[in-house]
Amino acid sequence: MKNYEIVYSEKAIDDLNNLANYIIYTCKAPITSSLYAKNIINTINNLAYIAESIPLYNRKSLLQYGNSVRRINYKKMAIIYSVSGNFVIIQRIIPGALFTEQ
Repeated sequence: MKNYEIVYSEKAIDDLNNLANYIIYTCKAPITSSLYAKNIINTINNLAYIAESIPLYNRKSLLQYGNSVRRINYKKMAIIYSVSGNFVIIQRIIPGALFTEQ
């Protein structure tokens, strides 16, 4: 079994921070924010072992992230990533509802 190193893009880090801040300040739920972010990170960390078992995603709305993009969900959030060599590159962490067929 191959182990990958997880790398976050700047946009993915911003996405996670913005989501946590939204839950803390708009929803007024700091504990929920912490747990939600922790579980997203756990889902991402699992990609170190299962990254290539997730099928390639060929929706037009995801082609902006490259031809070999993959998507895994945590609740209503989509984690967009690609595999390059020994790395899993987390591109974005955004609401799954944003993806529509174009």
